[in-house]
Amino acid sequence: MTHPNGCRTGDHHPDSLTISRRHFLRLTAATAGGVALYSSFVPGVLHAAGHTDALLLSCMDYRLINQIEHYMFKRCMRTKYDHVILAGASLGALNDKFPAWGQTFWDHLDVAKKLHDIRSVIIMDHRDCGAYKVILGEDLSKDPQKETTVHKAQLEKLAAAVKKKYPELGIELLLMGLDGEVETL
Repeated sequence: MTHPNGCRTGDHHPDSLTISRRHFLRLTAATAGGVALYSSFVPGVLHAAGHTDALLLSCMDYRLINQIEHYMFKRCMRTKYDHVILAGASLGALNDKFPAWGQTFWDHLDVAKKLHDIRSVIIMDHRDCGAYKVILGEDLSKDPQKETTVHKAQLEKLAAAVKKKYPELGIELLLMGLDGEVETL
């Protein structure tokens, strides 16, 4: 049986879970220094190996955790992606201020490729990102056009680096608004 969005009945809506991803992320962050890689969590079932469609890189901003999960659910990817969370997403993965974050991203990407045979990387930045303010020293949200341009450049820079290392992987570059709307860049 399928839902109106085309997902199988087993792809439960995020709001129906006993333990939400947000709660899971809080638990993971408390034990993993704020960076999490996990195969889409389903209560009672953890898969150690197998196939996952994609690795999603997104920001840690608490305002958007539910919207990110909902977006992936609408794409029928509820249990089909690994998730890496770094402050600033693409900027978190490539910056000089916090170089260990980049190493963490690459280590997780390597593991996702080896363990889950991912076929693509989805990189999702968001508007009004505090990490962009901290790392770049500028509030880009005051100029939406400039904000889009800066995010697009950073997303493309990370995409090029991923393609260089893993040319076989597909890459999606996304920018989420605070309202949960997602645009492809």
